[in-house]
Amino acid sequence: MSQSKEIQFYLSNLNDEQNSTYLYNALAEIEKNPKIAEVYRKLAATEQGHAEAWVKKLAEAGVTVGAFKPSGRARILAWLARRLGPNAVLPSISAMENDATSGYKQATTEGMMLSEMSAAENSHARLLQTISQTARGGMEGGALAQLEGRHRSAGGNALRAAVLGANDGLVSNFSLVMGVAGAAVAAGTILLTGIAGLLAGAISMALGEWISVQSSRELYEKQLRTEKAEIEQSPQEEAEELALIYEARGLDEDSAHKLANQIMENKDTALQTLARDELGINPEDLGGSAWEAAITSFLLFALGAIIPVTPFIFLSGTNAIIVSALCSAAGLFLIGSAITLFTGRSVLSSGVRQMLFGLAAATVTYLIGRLIGVSIGG
Repeated sequence: MSQSKEIQFYLSNLNDEQNSTYLYNALAEIEKNPKIAEVYRKLAATEQGHAEAWVKKLAEAGVTVGAFKPSGRARILAWLARRLGPNAVLPSISAMENDATSGYKQATTEGMMLSEMSAAENSHARLLQTISQTARGGMEGGALAQLEGRHRSAGGNALRAAVLGANDGLVSNFSLVMGVAGAAVAAGTILLTGIAGLLAGAISMALGEWISVQSSRELYEKQLRTEKAEIEQSPQEEAEELALIYEARGLDEDSAHKLANQIMENKDTALQTLARDELGINPEDLGGSAWEAAITSFLLFALGAIIPVTPFIFLSGTNAIIVSALCSAAGLFLIGSAITLFTGRSVLSSGVRQMLFGLAAATVTYLIGRLIGVSIGG
């Protein structure tokens, strides 16, 4: 890096750190929760320390730094925070911290100094995500449960996935079968189309679920490796960050620091705790098995998709279409009723609504198929 580029690098980082200090101080003044306000003041102090480090580097390069003036973006964010509340701007400030993390990681100079600053900025971004879920009286129940690794409603999520997977299979294949039936093709063709739709949809769902879960696992593993490296390189900063999280939850400063220091005495325990409290990750399961999710998704989709197809195995013509529609309507009603487990609505109204929507979709595809069939048939 040439000297001119190096100085520009220093100046850019100094400006970012000074603007962050300005914003955190502004948030501390606005925040009505004294514990959260204290967290903002400590974040401001950390950013100020980073700024002073860049001032020192510039002085060594013979550059005198003038008086700081907040950037237009920082002024606007502070203005919005004063009128809409701190939570309104936390996502934007978190994005700024992530940008700073990326910039420090891409730089190839200053070695350990940049590594520590990058870890601090990354930690600040995650802490802001935690604070953004904080209510005035402390951490909201859902957010606190997630941070503590207890937000693992596996049973509820599995049930929800089962209902939605079966619903996707039933609605999509019911519409497909009715569309082909509307074209007045042979029962064998309708059956083959239905089976093809079942397999195509189930495989697609399974593949999508596998990619989703596997990608999540890989992301969690990367985050754990990063967190482990930060514990090794900057244990004091990690302890401070953990203390800030506990302060945000309502602990007093001394208790928060005492608890954080106790946890950091054992690196394995510290990693487990930081993974749950800071990242919201349960290291024991990392989101579950990708293959289990894929197979389950395949079977659930197929379970719904087989309902409108089965009558065409035994019947043909109008009788097959009517029985398929009746079976599908019953399946849709049951799925709608199952959805009330999540919504708390009336079983009857939810079941009827789901049935009507599914029948409407199938009717549209049937009529389109009818039009196409008549057009082709001449």
